[in-house]
Amino acid sequence: MSDPAIAGVDEAGRGPLAGPVAVAAVILDPARPIDGLADSKRLSEAQREALYPLILERALAHAVVLVEVAEIDRHNIFRATMLGMARAVAQLRRIPSEALIDGNKVPAGLPCPARAIVGGDAREPAISAASILAKVTRDRHMCALDARHPGYGFARHKGYGTPEHLEALARLGPCAEHRRSFAPVLALLAPGLFDA
Repeated sequence: MSDPAIAGVDEAGRGPLAGPVAVAAVILDPARPIDGLADSKRLSEAQREALYPLILERALAHAVVLVEVAEIDRHNIFRATMLGMARAVAQLRRIPSEALIDGNKVPAGLPCPARAIVGGDAREPAISAASILAKVTRDRHMCALDARHPGYGFARHKGYGTPEHLEALARLGPCAEHRRSFAPVLALLAPGLFDA
């Protein structure tokens, strides 16, 4: 049965060189508002961590999926993200009347109508909530990967292409969590490929 509620959908981790992309879908409860929702990138880690359990407790439904590195490399990051968004909405325990997608594209295969909203994570509370769930889930996952793959600094930079990460990548070479379809990683695997 369809629910007259709106799902917000957002991702975290499209840009990093390592780790999965996390995608979340959230249906907020209008009767249980959550103060402080905003684009996860504008919140501190402490603010995100404080909001995370409130979203889990008060939302009518939520789902978070991780699209792993192998799938990112197989499809490309855009398609992998779209697949993750469709999976997250499908995993909600109720079908929303509409999904609001952060960005300018709507994924195929959704179980409900959808609209893309550029900058939606700053404008729509349900998308903000999804943004926070995705970011916190991914950050925690990257901290766990740091313990499994020491030396890269995943707990600090979360897989983004910081100078520290690039130096470790050059020194240690890619690990299983590095996205081989991303140029800085591919350049180490296929030297000379990007030379002019």
